[in-house]
Amino acid sequence: MTDDTQARLQQLVDGNDVLLFMKGTPLFPQCGFSNRAVSILSHLGVEFESVDVLQDQAVRQGIKAFSDWPTIPQLYVKGEFVGGSDIMMEMYESGELAQLLEEKGVSAA
Repeated sequence: MTDDTQARLQQLVDGNDVLLFMKGTPLFPQCGFSNRAVSILSHLGVEFESVDVLQDQAVRQGIKAFSDWPTIPQLYVKGEFVGGSDIMMEMYESGELAQLLEEKGVSAA
């Protein structure tokens, strides 16, 4: 991963309270896992930004190295890597995700 890509990813993560790296867009997710991630955030009523990794190969590969996590989607809250679709689902079902968002000062829309 280039330093430019690393810096760009850091800027995206730092610049958004809730950021989802995903395949596709929230309106048109391109995989089931991205769709599930969007559904969870929507159900929690959280406003979030998204990055479509299919539009940029450098971001698609770079985010995996950036987070040291091999799969997409990836959720970041206030600059902190939370996890992918399965982790989001577990945290959502247990109430941990809502609690994390609340602790980080991210309110539902």
